[in-house]
Order: sequence, then C-alpha cells, then structure tokens
Amino acid sequence: MSGSQGMHSPVAQFEIKPLIELSFGGYDLSFTNSSLFMMLAIGVSAAFLISAMRGAALVPGRMQGLAEMMYEFVAEMVRSNVGHEGRPYFPFIFTLFVFLLFGNMLGLIPYSYTFTSQIVVTFAMAAFVFVGVTLIALFKHGLHFFSFFVPAGAPKVLIPFLIVIEVISYFVRPVSLSVRLFANMLAGHTMLKVFAGLAVMISGAGGLAMAGSLLPFVALIGLTGLEVLVAALQAYVFTILTCMYLNDALHLH
Repeated sequence: MSGSQGMHSPVAQFEIKPLIELSFGGYDLSFTNSSLFMMLAIGVSAAFLISAMRGAALVPGRMQGLAEMMYEFVAEMVRSNVGHEGRPYFPFIFTLFVFLLFGNMLGLIPYSYTFTSQIVVTFAMAAFVFVGVTLIALFKHGLHFFSFFVPAGAPKVLIPFLIVIEVISYFVRPVSLSVRLFANMLAGHTMLKVFAGLAVMISGAGGLAMAGSLLPFVALIGLTGLEVLVAALQAYVFTILTCMYLNDALHLH
C-alpha cells in the first residue's frame, strides 16, 4: 500500500536514486539519476550547438538560426548588464545559460529528471557564481572592494547600520539565487504531477466522470505550456542575476 502511494506521490519524481553505487573514504559518490541528467544536458546542448554550427552558411537554416539567436541573446545580456569589461566572462555566462536551459527543458520530458529541482544542485551553482564574482572583485579592486558595503552619500551616523544591512544582503545572494530556481521548478513540476494524476484518476472512474476529466486535462496542457515558459525564464533569470553580480564586482558603486 505504501509503495502504491509513493508511486503516485507528486514529490516522488524528485527522489534521487543511485544508478551506480560508489563510495570512497566513507563518502557516498554514487552516480545518480541527477548526475545522469546533468551529463545529458551537457551532451544534448553540445550536440545541438555543434551540429547547428557545422558548415555554417551565410543564410542560416533553422538550427543555425536558433543557435545564433541564443548566442546573440546572451551576448546582448552581457553587453547591457556588464558592459565591455564583461566580454572575457561571456563563455562562462553562455555555458551557464545553455546548461540551465537544456536541463530545465529535459526535465519536462515524461519519466525524465529535473536536477534543478534539487536545492543542493542550485545552491552549488549559486555558491560557485558568488565565490567567483567575489574573487574577481578582490583581485580587481583589492581592499577597495570593501567600499562596496558603504553606500555612497550615506550619513555618517547611519553608516554602521547600513554596512550590516549591505553585508547581510550580499551574503544572502547565493541563497536567493538558488532558492528562486529550485522553488519554481519544484512547484511547477508538482502541479503538473497533481493535475496529471487527477485527470487519470477521474477518467479511471468511468461513466459520466470521464467527461469531468477533460477539465484537469485541459489545465494540464496549459500548465505544460506554462512550464516550458518557466523553464526558459528561470534560466534567463539565473543568468541575468549572474551578470548583475558580475557588474557589481567589476564596477562596484
């Protein structure tokens, strides 16, 4: 009975399952379904970009046009939010966007796994971005970096309080960045599972109840379209916030 309930649970889809069990020094290093779909996201995105740009033509085809559109989209994002100094960091930002986009999209395929629905994954990515931009700021500005926590033109009496607020808000960045992505993907996929289960359950009742299954089925179609939009939007939000944090690191106030 418990196994049947677990199978239909909306949160069962987020369970991390070891595919190849490994351990070293008492640490669990198993290759999981989350690891598999991370590798698939890398492989599928790399295969798409390579095949799209192989034999690039002056008049682009559909795949080449889509790849170039993604490139220009991220390039414009970097130019608008970081400026000319952001050019050396474009490869990382483009890779980050493509990885998140394909990871989110792959998670919409039935019986797949959405690794961005795990807080440990999103926090690791956010922490990497946070530490990276902080190191860039320290190497570029030295001790002058700490002036970032003193708002320009603030009254001297309020400076100690404002410093505390600025420091807290700065260190909250990786938390908010990771929770935003994790929560949106988790909530969206849970709603899809709930409406799909509801449609199947009502249609399984037979008779006139089958007509009632149309409503959750229509809602499911709408939610699927919305989830495609959310998957792309969350990749964009994570990437543009990375650009904004990088801009703060390069230019301070």
